[in-house]
Amino acid sequence: MNFGEQRNLAEEKRQALFLSQLKECIADREEALGRRVTYHITTMGCQMNARDSEKLSGVLAEAGCEETEGEDADILLFNTCTVRENANEKLYGHLGLVKHLKKEKPGMLIGICGCMMQEADEVVRIREKYRFVDLVFGTHNLWKFPELLYACLAEGRRVIDASETPDVCRDSMPVRRKVPFKSGVNIMYGCNNFCTYCIVPYVRGRERSREPGEILREIRRLADDGVKEVMLLGQNVNSYGKTLEQPVSFADLLRRVAEVDGIERVRFMTSHPKDLSDDLIQAIRETPKVCRHLHLPLQSGSSRILKQMNRRYTKESYLALVDRIRTAIPEIGLTTDIIVGFPGETEEDFEETLDVIRRCSFQSAFTFLYSRRTGTPAAAMADQVPPDVMADRMQRLIGLVQELASRAADRDLGKTVPVLVEEKDAHAPGSLTGRLGNNLMVHFPGEESLIGQIVDVELTESRGFYYMGRRRQ
Repeated sequence: MNFGEQRNLAEEKRQALFLSQLKECIADREEALGRRVTYHITTMGCQMNARDSEKLSGVLAEAGCEETEGEDADILLFNTCTVRENANEKLYGHLGLVKHLKKEKPGMLIGICGCMMQEADEVVRIREKYRFVDLVFGTHNLWKFPELLYACLAEGRRVIDASETPDVCRDSMPVRRKVPFKSGVNIMYGCNNFCTYCIVPYVRGRERSREPGEILREIRRLADDGVKEVMLLGQNVNSYGKTLEQPVSFADLLRRVAEVDGIERVRFMTSHPKDLSDDLIQAIRETPKVCRHLHLPLQSGSSRILKQMNRRYTKESYLALVDRIRTAIPEIGLTTDIIVGFPGETEEDFEETLDVIRRCSFQSAFTFLYSRRTGTPAAAMADQVPPDVMADRMQRLIGLVQELASRAADRDLGKTVPVLVEEKDAHAPGSLTGRLGNNLMVHFPGEESLIGQIVDVELTESRGFYYMGRRRQ
């Protein structure tokens, strides 16, 4: 165990002590109320935020609290996103509503955490204008949640602790998973890319990789707890390991994770095209447990716009990368992100994007209208694209993506494939919903007892972004 792991272990023990004291606080409050202390977490944002909320939920459940669906809980947390400015305004809309709840329920504790609380101006705004908010902390000190919540409850004081400097990776909090057989696993935090439209590096900090030993220990614990599928999470997983004292490539980590007994599927996101190595392509090809799905954000098909975005690849290099991936792994399912209407985008630039979509034939794409984000270089760029032009381009883009995705799905019709059964089909009694290795969904008749298992399903009908099927035994 190296020095960084030793330091993390010492802090883990310290937070465990605060958690034991927090349990006593919750027990006292429960006795005073004559019922369980309830909590609710409203999560905004990406998979990493969702994973953070599972950690917050784990601490609260361990402390003796009971989760509830409504925002009138005794402890209400907002785990915020700040990628787009309307995400910030969404939070303030929520706060306007819960202010009245707190007037009716004075003992209610309201906390805000997440990416938005790494913006100094927003923290000041909360401090000065939303005085009914009791607890504020950011992504850099999420691991201190037991300590911060204890200070709020035991001392009855307002706690605002939004560290501006990321600490080492501490990821040993209790976790309460929403799905028992699947789990996200953070392998790194932060981002070094500084795309000109993105606020993430400013709020999540620079890249910090977790030690591989810590990651593998966490995954072994998950496997022992019945988890079959793990999703390795990072802003750019392809650059994993560069900050470690003894660098380890993401390809090597992927191979090690796949060796963990009990884990049957391994996924990861997100991949930056500029860092996706041939070694990683080989690792995916040679490791059956790694799902044949790769999310590879394009953002734009125009090399000129990509340069303005500071993406550090070109249209040509992206297409060459896709060719290498498809040559090595023909069955791979590729998905992507695309931004429409980046400042200065012309019709010719947009046509370049459509050309890449035609040539890559993605099985799906997350499409976004460019959102001007204060604090990013792109917000100050000239030639902002008019909203009506963006809307027209978005409509054309979605139409093409849907057409090509439907054709791509047709290629697998009639095949029998392994499917992880995830839940009951909400729209068809007696049916189940499962996910293929390439991340597409399939609905098929089956017993509820199959949920959490991997079963063989024949794909009998393609409906564009999902399939209908029947189980093969």
